[in-house]
Amino acid sequence: MRAGLIIVGIILIVAGIWVVAGHAFYQDTDTLLQVGSAKITATHDKGVPQWIGIAGIVVGALLAVGGFMQKR
Repeated sequence: MRAGLIIVGIILIVAGIWVVAGHAFYQDTDTLLQVGSAKITATHDKGVPQWIGIAGIVVGALLAVGGFMQKR
């Protein structure tokens, strides 16, 4: 259980830092025009909000510290 908490915590911390650094993107597709069955779409890359990265860092740190502090 300890090792699991520590590993998950470290993964969340690294993922949170990746998001805060601005390297995480997702694609969003918008329909620009639709006439019958024909459709014109545009795909945009959008960045993941930084608050998600900060939350990941905080939760990851809490899990890692909890894993280190847990008694056997």
